[in-house]
Amino acid sequence: MLTVIGLLSTTFGVSVASALLPLISIELFVVGLLLKGPEIPWWVLALVIATGQIGGKLLHFYAARGAIRLPKVLRRRADREQRPGRWRDWMQRFRATCRQRPLWTGGVLLISATASLPPFAAVAIGAGIAKVPLSTFLVAGFTGRFVRFGVLAAAPGLVGTWI
Repeated sequence: MLTVIGLLSTTFGVSVASALLPLISIELFVVGLLLKGPEIPWWVLALVIATGQIGGKLLHFYAARGAIRLPKVLRRRADREQRPGRWRDWMQRFRATCRQRPLWTGGVLLISATASLPPFAAVAIGAGIAKVPLSTFLVAGFTGRFVRFGVLAAAPGLVGTWI
């Protein structure tokens, strides 16, 4: 029992770290964990990983919204927000599109969270910049991550029944 709790705690930590740092691969960690052969149900593993991933991506989301104070090197200059330009015009159109088409916004978040195309980290930052509602981000992102890692965690059991 303690071994399972330790593995789930480690899995949660690695999933948060991989959400923050793209050099860490949670997929490789999960494959290694499954090869070790612990008796953890696939849905528990997917739930822990999805929770950690969304927790890490929330930091990207809130940083892009400006709710988290970033180091000075990473901050946008205040005068850029007031100057007219293509980037500002495009961002205003993008925010308006996200507000006018909430199903489209949720669909993009869901597809990105499931398939990582486009990369979910980039979409999380874009969602923060576009001021997507937190509930839309959480529901679509968590659902997509749960499906992604549920399939990965259940795959060895499914393949084993076919052989």
